[in-house]
Amino acid sequence: MTQPDPTQPDPTQPDLGQQQDRVDPYDGLVLLSFGGPEQASDVMPFLRNVTAGRGIPDERLEAVAQHYYLLGGRSPVNEHGRELVSALVDELGRRELNLPVYFGNRNWDPFLVDALREAHDAGARRLVVVTTSAYSSYSSCRQYREDIAGAIAALGDEGRTLQVDRVRGYYNHPGFARTVTRLVTEALRELPVEGTRIVFVTHSIPDAMDETSGPGDGEGRLYQREHLDLAVAVTEEVNATLSTSYAFDLTYCSRSGPPHQPWLEPDINDHLEVLAGQGVERVVCVPFGFVSDHMEVIYDLDHEAQETATRLGVELVRVPTVGVDPEFVSGLVDLVEERAAQARDTLPTRPAWPGSPLWSVCPAGCCPNLRAARPAACGSD
Repeated sequence: MTQPDPTQPDPTQPDLGQQQDRVDPYDGLVLLSFGGPEQASDVMPFLRNVTAGRGIPDERLEAVAQHYYLLGGRSPVNEHGRELVSALVDELGRRELNLPVYFGNRNWDPFLVDALREAHDAGARRLVVVTTSAYSSYSSCRQYREDIAGAIAALGDEGRTLQVDRVRGYYNHPGFARTVTRLVTEALRELPVEGTRIVFVTHSIPDAMDETSGPGDGEGRLYQREHLDLAVAVTEEVNATLSTSYAFDLTYCSRSGPPHQPWLEPDINDHLEVLAGQGVERVVCVPFGFVSDHMEVIYDLDHEAQETATRLGVELVRVPTVGVDPEFVSGLVDLVEERAAQARDTLPTRPAWPGSPLWSVCPAGCCPNLRAARPAACGSD
């Protein structure tokens, strides 16, 4: 019997060098999130940070702060970020990919600039960013690109040695879209079709921001169209799986602008009033505009919308967000591998459902900042 040559690779074992090639040229992954207060004393400083430059008086911020105080003065978003970092580390390890994961926020500690500094100090020179936002608009896409550019600039000489890329928008990557579909299917499986309506919910944005979302030479309103396309696809898939005929609506929450400024409507609470008047008995609420159960979900839906539904005599069934669902986390790592292949000038498979995959490098004029022009990374302008 021929003995294996100990000086040669064992063909029954994975080639770790080839495994690692799948994330080259990256030597670090950064999870970029919104951030949130960790304790009551953080709430007002956090809200001032979020609204900096918009001239919003403390009196108005205090009204929003009450939402946080009602829930103990702490947003769950940072905890979710840490859980997602841990899940990404586990999935990378399962694939035998040695890629350190760093965590940074737009609006609260740990800030993005600190995450980039930590990565740089560890020897990283090319990083890939995953944001906790799946859709296209200024606030959900370009503003994160501005954050990246600002953090790099704040690092000075260190920042000039960093190259930072970003994975594509992933509202229609199967890891996200299929996870949403499965969660909705599970919620509806035991409910009667008669008297039940699926209501998808996402964060409202100013109408002007929606109108200019997408590439500068496009038709605009990409934010709204992405949500509508996914809502249609999910509902059709659910109905095919369950042999049902549920109808759906797209609604919004968390409006924060002045009353005279048009924002996307209908608000979830207003729409519950309409549905109750139509005789709808139960609403399956799908917060698919959010990756995790943060303040806009826990207060706006679990507290405020639930109060509205109870007053109207409508049963409100809230579907979980994707959170750290293994299928979603696996999809994020797929996106990292896809972006790495593009960085190596190869042509990876780019699955998308529904529609076509979004871009990894944003086109010029994409989702513009309507208040002031600021440098943005990971794009053509």
